[in-house]
Amino acid sequence: MSVRPKKHLGQHFLTDANIARNIANGLTGESYNQVLEIGPGMGMLTQFLLESENLVHVVEIDSESVSYLKQEYPELENRIIEGDFLKLDLASLFEKPVAIIGNFPYNISSQIVFKTLEHRNLIPEFVGMFQKEVAERICEKPGSKTYGILSVLVQAFYETEYLFNVSRFVFQPPPKVASGVLRLRRKEDYQLPCDEKLLFKVVKTAFQQRRKTLRNSLKSFQISANLKEDTIFGQRPEQLGVSDFVRLTKMIAHDTLSA
Repeated sequence: MSVRPKKHLGQHFLTDANIARNIANGLTGESYNQVLEIGPGMGMLTQFLLESENLVHVVEIDSESVSYLKQEYPELENRIIEGDFLKLDLASLFEKPVAIIGNFPYNISSQIVFKTLEHRNLIPEFVGMFQKEVAERICEKPGSKTYGILSVLVQAFYETEYLFNVSRFVFQPPPKVASGVLRLRRKEDYQLPCDEKLLFKVVKTAFQQRRKTLRNSLKSFQISANLKEDTIFGQRPEQLGVSDFVRLTKMIAHDTLSA
């Protein structure tokens, strides 16, 4: 039995076992003993995860792949979740820390990251394959044109590490772009000293008009004229690191309370 890759699910099955092993080896196994693989398909990565000491769970939206996994990997037993990762209630499924890993469908990869950030108290580590451009953006540092919303918000809570490139020709069918694998390791202090919801809003609003200075891009926050005189408002969003955005968020919150 084999599974036909489905275009509407963004399926591109990895065919190179060495690369799959390298992705699995990206997990450090520190501070957790269970793993959730997103979109295992025919289990190319799953087979190497099962060699580790971690308890492996998989979530798969494709019923044909689920049938295949049940047949080929009986050791997964009741740990195959048929459904959409983005709709899973992770807190009810996992009481203890769980690492996330996968060769992600490119059309939902950013949403997978945002869901991980929402559940960061549960997810100490994350290893994933993305479109190369997205993986690079997540790991990018301030000052670059590709540094953006994902860069700031991920780096606020996780240490990012770009592990290696993956050719488009090791997939069936080959995607149109190259891929990249990264590792995120949660920071020890992953609670920020500011209103985190406001931080997300400030970062997203700032980068929606990234060519403008913050004085102009953040007009919707109705910042007082006095506060706008601070030099930070003369900068563009890509010039600010995480700590700068935290400071900016605290300034805006205080300004709102004082109004």
